[in-house]
Amino acid sequence: MATADELYAEGDRLKKAGDLDAAIGAWQELLSNHPDHALAHSALAVHLQKLGKFDEAINHAIRVTELEPNDTFSFMQLSVIYQRCGRIPEAEFAMARAHEVDGAR
Repeated sequence: MATADELYAEGDRLKKAGDLDAAIGAWQELLSNHPDHALAHSALAVHLQKLGKFDEAINHAIRVTELEPNDTFSFMQLSVIYQRCGRIPEAEFAMARAHEVDGAR
């Protein structure tokens, strides 16, 4: 069985090769065995949003903030995902949270 890092790298390789569906499948497989892998959630958030799967993308971006609550970038990414999904009030809230986290450091 492949390690979490190997599965993540495989998804990244597939994405770079232009096979986004297979990349998403690799990251989803990774999460089935390692549900707290923040990078896989982050990658899925970005690429599911690009495919118009907004609710799924947002759920993955939220999960990243739960796994990395002290990481400013996690909240910034959530804000961008919300913006791209047309959910501006939520995007503004997530950006405000990013500033709070950044200020707390």
